[in-house]
Amino acid sequence: MSTVFVTVGTTSFDELIETVTSESLRGLLVAKGYKKLVLQIGRGEFVPKNATADGGLDVSHYRYKDTLGGDIKGADLVISHAGAGCCSETLRAGKPLVVAVNEKLMGNHQLELAQQLHRDGHIQYGTCSELHGILKELNVSTLRPYPKGQPERFGEWLAETSSTPTPYSRGVSTGRGVVAAILVLVVAILVLLVRS
Repeated sequence: MSTVFVTVGTTSFDELIETVTSESLRGLLVAKGYKKLVLQIGRGEFVPKNATADGGLDVSHYRYKDTLGGDIKGADLVISHAGAGCCSETLRAGKPLVVAVNEKLMGNHQLELAQQLHRDGHIQYGTCSELHGILKELNVSTLRPYPKGQPERFGEWLAETSSTPTPYSRGVSTGRGVVAAILVLVVAILVLLVRS
């Protein structure tokens, strides 16, 4: 079943949920062959109605789960707020991503992330008012796959620059020591957290 997964992360983004559940956008998703719309609505005030075969689209929602990984992996398309965690998890899973930028955020750092990912060819993005047009024209085959991480390259660089052994160094010994070793440990922990 062709599935669209929409996520707002841990915040609220009612405008996005209202937009994707509007009659016109649901109709567009059906016309593009999608059968299921799963919404992660966070702490938003707007609560959409769950509906089965609502114009050919099964709609369901929830507020939070321990992980979004299963919903992301089960989706054929992800529509997300521009949070770094949601974007990176979706791209690492190899899923097509459309990002809706929340214009109401102060400083709008999420816009910068969306612009860079778009420049790199990984996503399409826009505001909620632009979402219908973006989805109408979307050709997921034009999106470039996100490159896999290579944490071993950082470990090798660190080993070369500090002369401190790392799990990735090849027999490099002794050196400046403690600070570099702590950095390697922190990076290893972060890699494990990202992979889980």
